[in-house]
Amino acid sequence: MLDPRTHAVRADIADVRLADRVFAPHYAAPLRRTVAREAPLREARGADSTVLATLPQGAAFDLIDMTGGVGWGIAVDSGLVGYVDLAAVQPQ
Repeated sequence: MLDPRTHAVRADIADVRLADRVFAPHYAAPLRRTVAREAPLREARGADSTVLATLPQGAAFDLIDMTGGVGWGIAVDSGLVGYVDLAAVQPQ
């Protein structure tokens, strides 16, 4: 079993790099993004959810899913998986 805190796996989608280890209805290749301004990485989609880390400006973020102004993916430096405001990230 993969740890969803450090492996980008949800019931509906997974990081394509995990395709040999987990079955998912959809796989996505991460899109490398840069954090444009300091932003919280949250455990869940909601703004009131637990903050896992604060991503500094300039940090790399591998974006896997974008829905409703919120991105889900991997904070590259820490390896933590979570949600971030899409307004805080930009293409590299």
